[in-house]
Amino acid sequence: MRSFEESNPIAVTVYFLALGGILMFSQSPVLLLLGALGAFGYSLVRSKRPSPRSYGLYLGLFLLLTAINPLFSHNGKTVLFVINDSPVTLEAIIYGAVSGGILVTVLCLLQSFSEIMTRDRLLYVFGALSPKLALVLSMGIRYVPLFRDRAKRISESQRALGLYKEDNILDKLKSDLRVFSILITWALENGITTADSMSARGYGRRRRTYFTLFKFRRSDAFVVALTLVCTAVTAVAMALGALETAFYPTFIPAKPTPLCIAGYTAYGLLALLPIILETEEALRWNALRSRI
Repeated sequence: MRSFEESNPIAVTVYFLALGGILMFSQSPVLLLLGALGAFGYSLVRSKRPSPRSYGLYLGLFLLLTAINPLFSHNGKTVLFVINDSPVTLEAIIYGAVSGGILVTVLCLLQSFSEIMTRDRLLYVFGALSPKLALVLSMGIRYVPLFRDRAKRISESQRALGLYKEDNILDKLKSDLRVFSILITWALENGITTADSMSARGYGRRRRTYFTLFKFRRSDAFVVALTLVCTAVTAVAMALGALETAFYPTFIPAKPTPLCIAGYTAYGLLALLPIILETEEALRWNALRSRI
């Protein structure tokens, strides 16, 4: 079994879509805790040097969203205190915490997804679905660093020619607009050159083939199958109301029925799957090194 990061891009994409999709369509605090444990746990596992700043931003956003909801929503029976004749209820705070936690967890998942799914991996996934979409995506990804480098070179050239002499906002705005205008002109000219080059090389005249280094192995099939099974069990539990949680007028968690426990177990296994695979890979590597 390989590590999760080395899995086939299709398996990785299916996993993140399943984990994040269930979380976005659920208001269950238990699913939120399991998803957050899996998302942030995997982020810490794969980060050799965790950045306290990024996790501080996640915490700040969570606290902000938790505090905003009770200021605008005054539903709920349990009044904690009153601010300017507006009651702040426990139920509104819990609902805000759950909503903010879901958003922060999904953002953490997207960050891990963007770090794992490099340009080649994205092209592999979208190339199988739509070659034209893959072409547009690859060109868009290619132009991002090109635009950044070209903008830096244009700005340095303009500075050498005497721009940014006046230290005020108006002069800086005029100079930035001039750099932007030059950058757009360069982008349009480069787009025409790229189109002519593709046409000269016969693009669109026949069916294209492409080369890829990614193979779909049995371990990838295992990840996809386990993801689909866990997603199906959790989705059935959600559809039948076994995971339904009431926030207003009083907070009522889901009853611990067998179907509810099965849904929590399936989603917990799904959330912790990357951590399990990474731990298994690390243990195997350490075992092999000890035999040397």
